Amino acid sequence: MMIRHKNRHLTFIYIVLGLILLHIGCKKGEDEVEPPTYINITINPNSTEYQELNTVGGWTYLPATTPSRGIIVYRLSQDNFMAYDRMPPYEPDQCCNNGVCTYLIVDMPFVEDTCTSSIYQILDGAPFSGPSSTPLIRYTTYYDGISLQIIS
Repeated sequence: MMIRHKNRHLTFIYIVLGLILLHIGCKKGEDEVEPPTYINITINPNSTEYQELNTVGGWTYLPATTPSRGIIVYRLSQDNFMAYDRMPPYEPDQCCNNGVCTYLIVDMPFVEDTCTSSIYQILDGAPFSGPSSTPLIRYTTYYDGISLQIIS
């Protein structure tokens, strides 16, 4: 009888621990930063105009309306693209280099913040090193085999 009573307590403890871990895991996206502006861009990534995107692993910068500092587009696979804002998620208003505000530059296979030296992975936007613990500002992409749409 005593063993059954202990098993119930252990089962209860495991359930509570599982719920706590699930709750913590669900908060993972809370560090994400909302896009700074509405974006709705459509391009043909297979055209000669975007030659850098013609192959898997290719990337390019696209202009965007203020307060965005532009878009980084990366071809993850034949049918999948990643799009990130060039405005850093960590201390986006910091200025350095003679008053130039911080922005992101691609240094394959990473994306680097020009002022804080935070480094992010281009594959998923996750922070890699430096002071930032927030992932890159990511836009939604839709690709139909011809047109790539980037929206916020």
